[in-house]
Amino acid sequence: MQHIRPTLVLFQRTSISLLIGMALASTAQAQSLIEIYDMAKGYDAAYQSAKSQFQANLAKADQGLANLLPTANLSSGATRSSLESTVNTTPTTPTTNRAYTTQTAGVNLTQPLYRPANLANYRQSQKALDSAQAALIQAEQDLIVRSSQAYFDVLGSQDSLTFVKAQKTAVAEQLSSAKRNFEVGTATITDTREAQARYDLVVAQEIAADNDLRVKKLALELLVGRSGIAPFNIQKQSILPPVPEGSMDLWVSNSEQLHPSIVQARTNLDVAKLETEKAQAGHKPTVDFTMGYNLQKNINGTAVNTFSSQALIASAGISANLPLFAGFATQNRIRETIALEEKARTDLEAVQRQVAQATRTAYLGLQSGLGQVKALEAAESSSQAALDANQLGYKVGVRINIDVLNSQSQLYQTKRDLAKARYDVLVGQLKLRQANGSLKEADLLKVNSLLQN
Repeated sequence: MQHIRPTLVLFQRTSISLLIGMALASTAQAQSLIEIYDMAKGYDAAYQSAKSQFQANLAKADQGLANLLPTANLSSGATRSSLESTVNTTPTTPTTNRAYTTQTAGVNLTQPLYRPANLANYRQSQKALDSAQAALIQAEQDLIVRSSQAYFDVLGSQDSLTFVKAQKTAVAEQLSSAKRNFEVGTATITDTREAQARYDLVVAQEIAADNDLRVKKLALELLVGRSGIAPFNIQKQSILPPVPEGSMDLWVSNSEQLHPSIVQARTNLDVAKLETEKAQAGHKPTVDFTMGYNLQKNINGTAVNTFSSQALIASAGISANLPLFAGFATQNRIRETIALEEKARTDLEAVQRQVAQATRTAYLGLQSGLGQVKALEAAESSSQAALDANQLGYKVGVRINIDVLNSQSQLYQTKRDLAKARYDVLVGQLKLRQANGSLKEADLLKVNSLLQN
């Protein structure tokens, strides 16, 4: 029994050395959360796709403007004609054959004056640009959360492996103690077998934890396109931020104006309304201003004479067109667009409900996570006290080996749960803002400030 105290001191020193070694190893070439996000921003395929789509919509918006601007065309052509003519004066009147060439060239300009369909099409292109911008914002917010989740998943797996190794060391010391006590006759073989079984279990947990860490690192490296990524650890004395100010209902209310999905759905409704305007324009007249300057040159005459001639024609005018009947196509198109407009309105309501539900879920999840952290901090202190009491009881003979082993398992499981809960709270802060639609890179900076540098 006198060997227990030195083994406990050795365990404490070994655990501290192990934790320090893990921390030094992780910060040798460590990257901050902001650095990971910046690398992901330049590599992630989903974000790059949204960025390209936004650039495409920028160009498409400029195309919509083209329908309101004048169009100018330069035209030219040449025609070779063969004429056969007969003057029926007598039965024997000869037939005359001759050929002539007509050459034309000109510049013509058209400026729409009243084309309601073109105006609606231009307004649609601007709405599409708003939708693409909202999609890009949503992609940025999604990348922030994915980067943070992958970052803290690695830290959580590192902590889990560290605690498993520390538990393995403690169980190994307890196994050695049980063997020594059995040899001197102060303990039964049951203590040794229980400690051996627990040691074998911890070895299996260590293998699983090591594999989980490898998988989480691969996921993070795949996100940023680089190998050898090592995240910074959280500062030991860092205080988790509380739930952001404002009630849950206020966060839900703000989401109706901020969330990119709602902005997109609202834009889709506006586009659908404009599509109805375009369909209704099928009944309306169109008015254009036209201007032209054309040259016509007749070589070897025309169909009515044999003299070469040349004419310059300058023209300007206004042309109007009023549709009368199009086989009921316009009426049916209006019916179609009205139905699609109602669909867009229903889609908007569905998105608003989904965002409200996601915001409430994220808000409650963050509250619960902070409560869990406090409870687990208390549980960690209690578990440590219970382990100390069981070790002392084992020393004086009022506790058995399995009591110490169970206390060790409970303590290290609590430590793992606490570390994971802390990471979940940090990610939960970002997820709440993502659910609300207000997540920005500045929010990531606040989380990054809690990391070692």
